[in-house]
Amino acid sequence: MSKPIEIKISTVVAVSAILHTSDLSVLDAAMKQMTGGMPDYFDHEFAILDVSSCEGLPTAIEWPALISLFKSYSLNPVAVRGAPAEMEEAILASGLSIDTLVQPRRPAEEEAPVAVVREPAPAPAPAPAAPAAPVTAPAAMIIDTPVRAGQRVYARGADLVVNAIVNPGAELIADGSIHVYAPLRGRALAGASGNSEARIFTLSMEAELVSIAGTYRTFEGGLPQDLAKKPAQVRLAGDRIDVLSIRV
Repeated sequence: MSKPIEIKISTVVAVSAILHTSDLSVLDAAMKQMTGGMPDYFDHEFAILDVSSCEGLPTAIEWPALISLFKSYSLNPVAVRGAPAEMEEAILASGLSIDTLVQPRRPAEEEAPVAVVREPAPAPAPAPAAPAAPVTAPAAMIIDTPVRAGQRVYARGADLVVNAIVNPGAELIADGSIHVYAPLRGRALAGASGNSEARIFTLSMEAELVSIAGTYRTFEGGLPQDLAKKPAQVRLAGDRIDVLSIRV
């Protein structure tokens, strides 16, 4: 008999919605402008509401109303980041989680050294030079088969290399850059963990949507003739997504 339920570790990718205000009318207007009225602009992505940059953060935010606002634009809030401790009870009561950023520990070589004074000792005989440590290549996930509609591939902490077609409705996600050595006809989201230097490369640019570090661009109106179905790269320039032709 099979188990009624199994719990396994899974990877969930969420966009970060960085709020600079909690005024619902202002946020609504900004979302309308961002999405251009397209109901599937975000395609029901999960979202983390980052309020750390919110000006004049009030002691109380209308969390249910804020959640409803984002859901009306096909974004599903799942957690809040950057909220003060006194707001956590209300956040949890609204069904959201608390997202906490863990600061990496400072490397030992950066810590202040402790001075130790010793008498000088005779210099030891020179030891044979140790062989140089091998250079470790950057991590990459390589896919050699077509990515089908409805399929999502996520390269966590790595670049993603696809040597086959990416069909419409498929989704590629990578914390690093994305390389598609075939037609890219689905969605490609590079720099998913916030790497704004990540890029997207393809031998045939036919994407439905591209994203670098959470900044999106869609192509419902089609690509310019000099870019459509041609080798191209996608990069982030400030808060703008640029699509540039490349020579191969």
